[in-house]
Amino acid sequence: MAKTDPGRFFEDYRVGEEIVHATPRTVTEGDRALMTALYPSRFALASSDEFARACGLPRAPLDDLAAFHVVFGKTVPDISLNAVANLGYAEGRFLTPVFPGDTLSTISEVIGLRENSNGRTGVVWVRSTGYNQRAEAVIRYCRWVMVKKRDAAAPPPEAVVPKLADAVAPADLVVPEGLGFSGYDARLAGSPHFWDDYEPGEKIDHVDGVMLEEAEHMMATRLWQNTARVHFDPAARGGEPRLIYGGHIISLARGLSFNGLGNAQIVAAINGGAHTAPCFAGDTVRAWSEVLDKAPTPVPSVGALRLRLVAVKNRTSADFPHRAPDGRHAEGVVLDFDYWVLMPRR
Repeated sequence: MAKTDPGRFFEDYRVGEEIVHATPRTVTEGDRALMTALYPSRFALASSDEFARACGLPRAPLDDLAAFHVVFGKTVPDISLNAVANLGYAEGRFLTPVFPGDTLSTISEVIGLRENSNGRTGVVWVRSTGYNQRAEAVIRYCRWVMVKKRDAAAPPPEAVVPKLADAVAPADLVVPEGLGFSGYDARLAGSPHFWDDYEPGEKIDHVDGVMLEEAEHMMATRLWQNTARVHFDPAARGGEPRLIYGGHIISLARGLSFNGLGNAQIVAAINGGAHTAPCFAGDTVRAWSEVLDKAPTPVPSVGALRLRLVAVKNRTSADFPHRAPDGRHAEGVVLDFDYWVLMPRR
């Protein structure tokens, strides 16, 4: 009998099924160092133990998106090994900080299934939760993935499309225990702009661009133990170039956003997100942000800012490309990411 695992196909899923994903992973300072090497991220809270302690935390947490990538990576062998594309995210909440030394594992529930009209693929919706070694939920989010069918003739399941919230409500955002910005040092953070300085409707061009490198995106994908074939094997894409992992683009764009949002220290929630076009090695990525909303939190020194982060490839971000006249995403837009951050208030 064959002992290798070909991965799941669309017809292998059932709504309500719980999947315990393999390979718990202990994160270390090495993950922080590699995150810094891979992305242009300079947010002080995740960079400095001393800065984090001055903000009420015991030490510098792992970058929020690094923790997200680890939790996400656990799910790939069971959810998206045979994926055509990762389509979107919703209802993502960061529930407690992840620190070096924590061990992360993930459990997913299948919450929706729908076969595509071509009969060769279908969409799978899952809600995944990452836990630390104390069985505390650290991250919970939904995503949906287009997955190949093993047999195009297999009868489709009853379509179940979950109703997901458009955004995480401000009241549901979690401020980490002990966090406070009353003694915040903006000079060390690298930005003079606080929560009070941003208004809904404001757009920020993050100016800088980064060319994607083949070796870097594969290193990042392996770092998060993401095994999806389309990121490594051209044969998985019919001989076409390897697809850049969408999480790589999210972290790259978030790193670029430091220029203009340097005090957006914590990612608190993912309201929604879409990888709107593929990226490949050699593409140059730029980013811009729009302030969608702002809200106070129960901690007077901490404010929440809702942002749209848009990444583009091989074009300028200065004209804030987003939607074309026909309502589709504009040419060159590769990421449309809606999320909440926590920032210091004056």
